[in-house]
Amino acid sequence: MLEEIRRKPVRRVVGLMSGTSVDGIDAALVEIGGSDEAPEVRLVAFEDRPWPAGVREQIFPLFRPETATVDKIGYMNFLLGELYAQAVASVVEKAGLALADIDLIGSHGQTIWHAPEVCGKDGFPVSFTVQIGEGAVIAARTGVPTVSDFRVADMAVGGQGAPLVPFSEYLLYRRPGETILLQNIGGIGNMTVLSGDKGPEAVYAFDTGPGNMIIDAVVSALTGGKETYDAGGARAAAGRVDRALLEWLRQDPYYAMPLPKTTGRERFGVQYVDKILAYGREHGLSDADLLATVTDLTAWSIADAYQRYVLPRRQATELVVGGGGSYNAALLGFLRERFAPYGIKVHTQEDLGWSSDAKEAVAFALLADCCVREKPNVLPSVTGAATAAVMGKISLPPERK
Repeated sequence: MLEEIRRKPVRRVVGLMSGTSVDGIDAALVEIGGSDEAPEVRLVAFEDRPWPAGVREQIFPLFRPETATVDKIGYMNFLLGELYAQAVASVVEKAGLALADIDLIGSHGQTIWHAPEVCGKDGFPVSFTVQIGEGAVIAARTGVPTVSDFRVADMAVGGQGAPLVPFSEYLLYRRPGETILLQNIGGIGNMTVLSGDKGPEAVYAFDTGPGNMIIDAVVSALTGGKETYDAGGARAAAGRVDRALLEWLRQDPYYAMPLPKTTGRERFGVQYVDKILAYGREHGLSDADLLATVTDLTAWSIADAYQRYVLPRRQATELVVGGGGSYNAALLGFLRERFAPYGIKVHTQEDLGWSSDAKEAVAFALLADCCVREKPNVLPSVTGAATAAVMGKISLPPERK
């Protein structure tokens, strides 16, 4: 089965992504051809499927050790596999195709814990990560070979297991003669630095800090859960940044940590947001001012990362923003203000004719295609790994439907 896939000049692959914002499942059906160095990727269909009622609420307790019991993790691992399989079937139907027309599935899974820092307490250099959404279930339900659990192979050879999307960004987005910044703003923000005149070893990327995560959590808390994000940035736009709170938030040690570095809910999750809400109550901040401040924190963290980690090496000309944050007008306004002194233009993926929504799902389709063809699919210069791994675990279906 896999050898047949490898021989095809063009493969149809569905990429699946559900990120730290826990908004739902992104499913992208793509056709992949071309060469290893210059793949040709065509987006055939895309869907963004919200989690069914009640599922999102069952995912969030898995982010906290005190509520992430083994029975809940095991159950949700298989339940999410079922839901990912449904997302595959839906996007394939949207494209006017059948599951038998699909060669491969690449599923990132839902991260519930990511601990890239090495702990040597038992005499071994242990770091770990946990993504759920069982690949074997996806393969069994769809009849399509499924690649999942990508991050662990990179961590096994000393990498941080993230960020992984820079691999596809280098292949698909680099431009000769320019240094551009690709900034994804999902739950966490991450930046990829591409220099068009240098090879993949010169690419580097890192998590800049909180993206939408804190903004979403504050909105949810202020509205009693009736709203889960600041639509268009309207709430933040009505407020003013509280400089004292912003200065306090800027002191988090993560921002000055050396590269490579990644982060997640372990640092900027519920406990962190509780402190921000308490600060707002203590100092009498309005809801709008609180949201304006945490929105500008995201913009500041991105600009600060550029100043710390990019500008000493090279001058960029453009910041291309993707992810859910690209739809937040207030956040984009803060970014343009903070990058104007550097002479850097801020665009969204859509401004340039690309798809922000589909980008990460497309990336995991490409990573899965490389895995099946036994090609390295990560950049060690980005993750800090000793070597480039072939990431992903392959689940074969019992039979082709």
